[in-house]
Amino acid sequence: MINTYFDNAATSYPKPPEVAGYISEYLNKSGGTYGRGSYPRILESSRGVETVREILAEKLGTRKAENVCFTSNATSAINTILSGLKLHDCHILISPMEHNAVMRLVSEICRRNNVSYDIMPHNLDGTADIRNLSLFIKPSTRLVIVNHQSNVNGVIQPIKEIKKQIGEIPILVDLAQSFGHTDLKIDGWDIDYAAFTGHKGLLGPSGTGGLFCKDPENVSPLILGGTGSRSESFEMPSFTPDKFEAGTPNLTGIHGLLGALKGYPEPMHDHADLTALMDEISSIEQIKIYRSKEIASQGPLFSITHEKHNSSQLAAILYSDFGIEVRAGLHCAPLAHQTLGTFPSGTVRFALSPYHKKEDLRYLLNALKRISK
Repeated sequence: MINTYFDNAATSYPKPPEVAGYISEYLNKSGGTYGRGSYPRILESSRGVETVREILAEKLGTRKAENVCFTSNATSAINTILSGLKLHDCHILISPMEHNAVMRLVSEICRRNNVSYDIMPHNLDGTADIRNLSLFIKPSTRLVIVNHQSNVNGVIQPIKEIKKQIGEIPILVDLAQSFGHTDLKIDGWDIDYAAFTGHKGLLGPSGTGGLFCKDPENVSPLILGGTGSRSESFEMPSFTPDKFEAGTPNLTGIHGLLGALKGYPEPMHDHADLTALMDEISSIEQIKIYRSKEIASQGPLFSITHEKHNSSQLAAILYSDFGIEVRAGLHCAPLAHQTLGTFPSGTVRFALSPYHKKEDLRYLLNALKRISK
């Protein structure tokens, strides 16, 4: 059967069978809460949560598993970090490919707190212009924000090189699209803050995600409440992960994420297959493709526009005639589309998963060729 689902940048599908299996096991057999008791059911549930935390830390490339804290998604993680930094009377530098999960909050912080922001210099595909980056750093710059992999054209930013240029200025990296697809080295790149989600590249259920803080003492918690620790105090614990995990976590989702991590499949296509697909699509006369200029900096998604059909029309034709499911429009990333010159009409985005085989990619290519005849 052909896999016609190409909307994995919105949420991954299909999930590994282990996702449903681990959720069922938790709901129907163990079912305990987390960190609020010592009887076997709670201990079993808590072990599952801590196993996920340790696996995520390893995949993030950090030895500080305690600084990996669960949230409901990347957006909530970004809100926790940016709100908790208490930025006032300063300057922020952001990448040109940011999602509204960053832009709407940054805009609000600027309105409220006398903060300004600039967009870092960039190349035509949205990658940071490393050579000129230092020219945009001001004495008042207190934070740099970078979307590691664009959710519009799949370009991967050179985080290590950016961090070298900005020196001691803290950096927040949005890993929503790259985590699960790309090797990460949080410690090696000297990343201060990171946000991620569980339902995209990690193939887990929605409602899962998290944050990483290298120095948690610099961030105030956004949500306060019970943690099962230091219960005698009206103050939140100062140690992680408790500092950022008030209330009962999404135990069902976290156990489902454990299933995804345990059952993660071997990819059924490779980077060369993706590159070949994009090259073939680029050769179709009526189509313009939006991708990274450098093959090595390309994640498993890209966008196109069509001369004869606007984005919504093309997406509708792909589904009605070929059953192909895609995302059309601005992808909650108007800044990225302004950078690429596709605002306000947007693009049609194709996002792959490990489950796509070569024949699925050929089916997509042939569909686009037939539409363009």
